[in-house]
Amino acid sequence: MSSALSKNQIKLIKGLSQKKNRQLERLFIVEGIKGISEFLKSDFKLKSLFTTKSIFEAPKDLVFEISEVELKKISALKNPNTALAVFEIPNQESTQEKGLIVALDDVRDPGNLGTIIRLCDWYGVKDLVCSYNTVDCYNPKVVQATMGSLTRVNVQYVNLNDYLTSCKTTVFGTFLEGENIYTADLPTKGIIVLGNEANGISESIEAEVSRKITIPQFGHIKATESLNVANATAILLSEFRRRTIET
Repeated sequence: MSSALSKNQIKLIKGLSQKKNRQLERLFIVEGIKGISEFLKSDFKLKSLFTTKSIFEAPKDLVFEISEVELKKISALKNPNTALAVFEIPNQESTQEKGLIVALDDVRDPGNLGTIIRLCDWYGVKDLVCSYNTVDCYNPKVVQATMGSLTRVNVQYVNLNDYLTSCKTTVFGTFLEGENIYTADLPTKGIIVLGNEANGISESIEAEVSRKITIPQFGHIKATESLNVANATAILLSEFRRRTIET
């Protein structure tokens, strides 16, 4: 185990908060005991681990014991939690056109993407397809919000129009006007598209949707315009999986 934190290490780690540097270095950061432990158990390759406690099972030459003051210098969190690790970004894997696939059209909020990745993990969705304008899944805030689920969900960034055009399975899109999700006949496979937080699904992607579905609003006062995209994902995946169990 090595100690101390060099200026070059600090510069590199702080730089990974920016997408351009993550793409250039092919590296990203994970913070906290749980998140790091999940990634260490996965196929992700560790580059270096900085910790205030000797509690991780990792190659000793990649572990650096640092102080809490030093951890604060490299952490993206207001209250750093014990450790920060740097992992390599793996090569992107192609999705398999089987089962349920979630597709995101320009989702921008890191917390939403992180929660959606956790939901995919919970409901057994192996592949998450994102438009190029969707927030980077290796953004530190996204990684933190996934709580390790990023190790079990294959996230792929594509030209979403081209991807949907090439798919032979049913493409579901979430709209205010569509089939009621609670009464619709839902298959065990298909692509569920969810749109941008403010604007929903874009017109170009809407053209690729073969079935429009909606989550009906039960409140009498129609003041709420739409559901949060992560909440909508939870409801949709729950309904699709419930139908699978029933059949």
